[in-house]
Amino acid sequence: MINTLKIEFAQAYGAEGQPVQYFFSPGRVNLIGEHIDYNGGYVFPAALTLGIYGAIRLRQDNLIVLKSLNAMPVVTVDLNKPIENQSADGWANYPKGVIKYLLDSGYSLKGCDILFLGNLPDGTGLSSSAALLVLTAFMLRTVNSDTAIDKVELAKFAQKVENQFIGVNCGIMDQFAVAMGQKDCAILLDCETLQYKYIPFALKEYSLVIMNTNKKRELSESKYNERRNECEQALAVIRRYTPAANLCQATLANVEDYLTDDILRRRARHIVSENIRVQTAVKLLEQGDINGFAQLMTASHMSLKDDYEVSGQELDAMVDSAHRASGCIGARMTGAGFGGCAIALVQTDKLEEFTSVVAAEYKTSTGRTAAVYVAGIANGVSLLKG
Repeated sequence: MINTLKIEFAQAYGAEGQPVQYFFSPGRVNLIGEHIDYNGGYVFPAALTLGIYGAIRLRQDNLIVLKSLNAMPVVTVDLNKPIENQSADGWANYPKGVIKYLLDSGYSLKGCDILFLGNLPDGTGLSSSAALLVLTAFMLRTVNSDTAIDKVELAKFAQKVENQFIGVNCGIMDQFAVAMGQKDCAILLDCETLQYKYIPFALKEYSLVIMNTNKKRELSESKYNERRNECEQALAVIRRYTPAANLCQATLANVEDYLTDDILRRRARHIVSENIRVQTAVKLLEQGDINGFAQLMTASHMSLKDDYEVSGQELDAMVDSAHRASGCIGARMTGAGFGGCAIALVQTDKLEEFTSVVAAEYKTSTGRTAAVYVAGIANGVSLLKG
């Protein structure tokens, strides 16, 4: 990928000028703990070897040129003019938001040429938006001689851009995993305090498989904000009877006793039970119990399907197909849902058979073509050696 990026950068911007710097920002997969980040509980994400590469070189003027090899259009930002979210700019609104908020935060930016190249499928729930935001901010600060980047603050910054400039009311998990990932480890993250712990993700004879439904998920156009509002309503009711700083501090008994509305009860039941599953899952992994962890993945999917209602036909079909394939010990949707990806733990020596069965069954049940990847766990955003 890096060699392709070098060639394409020279073709796009010319070979002469200031030195070019190269970067990588991973996607992320949440192993368990879905829709918990904005409810103040525990999540368990990991950074992926799939992600977005970036190349950047300073210019002699006040223009930042944004070009992607994965999407159109090419967009030029004038640092001396107001920066606004414009639908015609499509994907480029993400780096535009980063530029605006860096300027608003007092950073002095110089003109530059930027080229992006990703192998992370867009709209699949693997956090392509968080990867792009974190990458852009890290690149711009580095090329402008900032050598003391706090990656936790970088994650908060990227979340702010997505919340306020893009208009998606997401939590902190995606940006945190992209910025703070560690090779071969998942991150147990307390979304209320941002305290975190790296947990070795040693799968022994199993592999982590990502299964793309190829149903694109547009988070800002989905029911994500609706679910978040329902959680806030549920918390408001529970707080009439017992103090709780967030929904994850409620108990299952609180949910059953105080929530009479069926929808709010089911939404809250998923959140509280999922938060418990995350903590249990980490203990099982620390004990080397991969099968126990896999069973919790499956339980998580059922909760997301029945109580939180964010899976949908394609994700359910994918998970069902995975369970029927030989070698799979657990599977669940990952990400916000409404399309995107599912994950599975599969015996490594049965990966070929598993992939064939899942692809065929999914095609039969949905008419869509699945894409299946065996994923590695990577470090967070980084500067690459040119």
